[in-house]
Amino acid sequence: MQRIEEHIIEQARSFAGERMRHLHSSHGWDHVERVLLIAERIARTEKDADPFIVKTAALLHDIARIEETERHGAVCHAELGSRIAYGALIGWGLDTEHADRIRRCILTHRYRNNHAPDSIEAMILYDADKLDSIGAVGVGRAFLFSGEVGARLYNTSAEVRRSRAYDQEDTAFREFLLKLRFIRDTMMTAEGRRLAAERHRFMVEFFDRLQKEVDGSL
Repeated sequence: MQRIEEHIIEQARSFAGERMRHLHSSHGWDHVERVLLIAERIARTEKDADPFIVKTAALLHDIARIEETERHGAVCHAELGSRIAYGALIGWGLDTEHADRIRRCILTHRYRNNHAPDSIEAMILYDADKLDSIGAVGVGRAFLFSGEVGARLYNTSAEVRRSRAYDQEDTAFREFLLKLRFIRDTMMTAEGRRLAAERHRFMVEFFDRLQKEVDGSL
């Protein structure tokens, strides 16, 4: 089994890297590499986690991000990616049971969908992916994304309520108000919760400071 797992991981890395090479940097290959490192770290604290499932799912979790980006969010990259990954895994010679476990991890990793993680490996991938969206890296990624869609530096809380994704109002502060500040409380593993606590604290302090500088109180 070790040889087939090594083959699958090699194929997954190559396949995902090729699919994602034209993506903007906020959701590019470097994001996948960070998620993989975090996922492996969390997996080492969970005795029941299968490292092969975790690693392969982490490598493949964003393979449909390009379709979601091109359709301005009309396509769910988790749902499409899970289907693409399953077909690829079967084609590379993986058995249906392991392929389906990886598919489920990818399907359930997204914050904004109706599919909850239902295995320890899926919980690890979910936590790892979300941890990369908060803290210093999360702040940086939020601003990268806002620049990619042509958004402003900042919008007010009132403007956020009238805003839409993928337009000039889709600022990093909007992402913080609507999503990032809630991430910490969704963590599913003990190590995920531990890591999220410090990242959350830094992020809240940063956006509080940004708001004060923009409104002139600092």
